[in-house]
Amino acid sequence: MEHPVVVGVDGSSASLDAVDWAADAAARYGLPLRVVYASRWERYEGRLPDWSTERSSERVMEETIVGVAAERASRRVPGLEVTTYLAPDDPVEALLAEGLRAKTVVVGHRGRGRLTSLLLGSVGLGVAARAHCPVIVVRGRTGNILGGERRVVLGVGERMASAAPVTFALEEATLRDCTVEAVHAWRCAGTEVPGQCGAHGEYRAEHERRTKVLFDEVLNKPVAAFPQVTVERRAVEGAPGTMLVAASHTADMVVVGAHRRHGHAGLQLGLVNHTVLHHAQCPVAVVPET
Repeated sequence: MEHPVVVGVDGSSASLDAVDWAADAAARYGLPLRVVYASRWERYEGRLPDWSTERSSERVMEETIVGVAAERASRRVPGLEVTTYLAPDDPVEALLAEGLRAKTVVVGHRGRGRLTSLLLGSVGLGVAARAHCPVIVVRGRTGNILGGERRVVLGVGERMASAAPVTFALEEATLRDCTVEAVHAWRCAGTEVPGQCGAHGEYRAEHERRTKVLFDEVLNKPVAAFPQVTVERRAVEGAPGTMLVAASHTADMVVVGAHRRHGHAGLQLGLVNHTVLHHAQCPVAVVPET
């Protein structure tokens, strides 16, 4: 059974950007695209008496939204298999359910509701925080979204629970024929002591040694399976979220890992991922590490 690329739509311009990105991704993967619109109105409407033979205005709007999105994807990638689904559920819950049998879930960075001024919409945040498949939040500058930088940035943390984010980044780089830049950021405590944290300081030397060990532990085995991909390792001093946002300016995608704690229904992202999701200048892939 093929696992499709799922894209959530709501009629906003950001969701149409997500449709374009998802159609291109489905073509790269050789998978079908599934366009999903979710609203609780479908559930409520079924409980109300209705003697009319005509479709409700809400139903017409929903069908128009998914129809326009599906037609847009078909025009962008001729021959792409596109299906649509109107889910009678909360958008986050619907996309989480879709993600159980999807290659990836793609969402725009803002919605069309009253909170469109937020840096990241509530649906995108909720899905990225809880999904059990990779989630792509399409955001950033047009050139980055279109893939003009030919670089995938991978955030490498101290406590990565699995190789899933690394493998995802390598697979994307293979399909895009581009490089992977693995970035690890560290903070040198006691920077007020130049002799300890200067260019040749003992603290800096220890951080650099630990970073090399971390890169070897996290990257060596997955990278060996993708010999065609060039992987650059870069250690930087600074706040991890800030450094990944800076790297996103010259990237087609930033890939970060996310822990998933079983039985925990709250947001499971962490400060670094929050920062990247709200401020990156390119699409962000949040990949579960479990």
